[in-house]
Amino acid sequence: MKHIEKLAAIREAMKIQGIDGYIIPSSDPHISEYLPERYKCIAWASGFTGSAGTLAITQDFAGLWTDSRYFVQAVEQLEGTGFELVKLKVQAAAEYADWLGEKLNAGAKVAFDGNLASLLVAQSVKGVLEPLDIQVDGHVDLLADLWAGRPELPKAPAYLLPESTTGQSTVAKIEAVRAEMKKNRTDAHLISSLDDLAWLLNIRGQDVPCNPVVLGFVLITADTATLYIEPSKLSAETVAELGSYGVEIAAYDNIYQTIETLQAKAILIDPKRTCFAMFDSVPESVKIVEKINPSTTLKAIKNKVEVENNRHTFVKDGVALTKFFKWLEENVASEELSELSIADKLRGFRESQEGFVDVSFTTIAGYLDHGALPHYSANEKSNYTLRPKGLLLVDSGGQYKTGTTDITRVVSLGGLTQEEKEDYTLVLKGTIEGSQAIFPVGTRGYQIDAITRRPLWETLRNYGHGTGHGVGFFLNVHEGPQTFNAAAIDVAVEPGMITSIEPGLYRVGKHGIRIENLVLTRKAGSSEFGDFLDFETLTICYIATDLIEKSLLEKRHLSWLNNYNQWVFDQLSTHLSSEEKNWLAEKCKAI
Repeated sequence: MKHIEKLAAIREAMKIQGIDGYIIPSSDPHISEYLPERYKCIAWASGFTGSAGTLAITQDFAGLWTDSRYFVQAVEQLEGTGFELVKLKVQAAAEYADWLGEKLNAGAKVAFDGNLASLLVAQSVKGVLEPLDIQVDGHVDLLADLWAGRPELPKAPAYLLPESTTGQSTVAKIEAVRAEMKKNRTDAHLISSLDDLAWLLNIRGQDVPCNPVVLGFVLITADTATLYIEPSKLSAETVAELGSYGVEIAAYDNIYQTIETLQAKAILIDPKRTCFAMFDSVPESVKIVEKINPSTTLKAIKNKVEVENNRHTFVKDGVALTKFFKWLEENVASEELSELSIADKLRGFRESQEGFVDVSFTTIAGYLDHGALPHYSANEKSNYTLRPKGLLLVDSGGQYKTGTTDITRVVSLGGLTQEEKEDYTLVLKGTIEGSQAIFPVGTRGYQIDAITRRPLWETLRNYGHGTGHGVGFFLNVHEGPQTFNAAAIDVAVEPGMITSIEPGLYRVGKHGIRIENLVLTRKAGSSEFGDFLDFETLTICYIATDLIEKSLLEKRHLSWLNNYNQWVFDQLSTHLSSEEKNWLAEKCKAI
């Protein structure tokens, strides 16, 4: 069935059920960013494959609301589908609800599947539409009967990580969560988010591409902890080990019945990471306390074992990247290389490293104007062949059993222009400014964002995405609660957090530049004015210097860059062949 036919089928189902507007979020019952195939509803309905967006459908208009990262991609993928791109003004805002409020008359009905919408999204939609006398029904799944051959939920085995890897036992983590429950005067806590579940139980799986998580829910009470999961995913040994930690096992689908019959005074749930259908199942007799999952904050602060394991991981990743960029430079003129083939080659270099499990996201290899698409994903149709000319942006990462990496580098394949040099240098200057920041305890992410953007702002340049996101420990490459972007999110940057610093600059139709490292927040010292923090750079890969317009950098920027590249060489050289070592020495030479 073509997408335009699917849209017609959805509209017919809307007519039958008396629905005037239907909303399809990009999510699943766990409010995941990256979805199992079964829940890729937007891709099925419209053909759009980006990881962020919402469809809103009426009888005379169907739109995809998404942010600037996906504008070009959306226009291409929506062509001929009956859906049109609607550009979000504010990233992640429910602007489609405002549009429906203007479009529909009083007495109209809007519906969505509450298993795919977070409580926060549902509250936003209801908050806009219900005062306008528009009925909102969050329990309508129109796709269930329309999606022929819909994929089943994955059933790959799950496994436990040893405390020597995680640095903290499952028992200790559950007790830490219970302590937070007690502070919030709750005697039950539901965890729906897969990375929180994985962290809490030191469990990993293969249910979602690029994310080593397993589908499940956890319900914690004052004296019990139950994992709701497909039982076939767990070996008898794993069940026994979890049992020794006080964790019981129940069938995945039983969670709804458990919540519907919950005997508790108060339950703690995260409105951003709990689906509306689950929230609406809580008995009226149970008080609902809406607050961020305690595990989300606990998980963000990496312990000493996690940090040390990460350091070893970044060495492995740096070796793979060094081999890749050397191979690329030596073969781009003589071989038929493409965006897709070099992504495969890079994966191969990572696979040769001990402990590699998967890539942490689909590699973005953007050549020439494709580099100007921040979330570009090459396919057979768009795939560029590389030539010894122009800029290549490579944003990639790996999942290792001892950590998660995420790095972006830009290299010149030849024929540099002055505009490219200036753009590259200013982005690098932003990366250095962010990396060198010293800031007082209590600083929020939007302040780091502004520090990083300053060199670009000074030249009337800017970029449309955030400056940084948290990164998990052998978990999701995008992890909260901290984020470095312009939004006034009230989360302090704390010691132990690992976050990306990735300013960029994108000239549509020309080139894109982004230089990304991961940094660890640490204590910087104290004075009569308080306690201060700074960053330790974790990413170990040379930053190309042949693209630099040196006159745009101050002495302190050059000093940071030269020290960084020398550190990269010192960290990696003993793991390389003599030929690779000589090549890297040239790349890391001071300027």
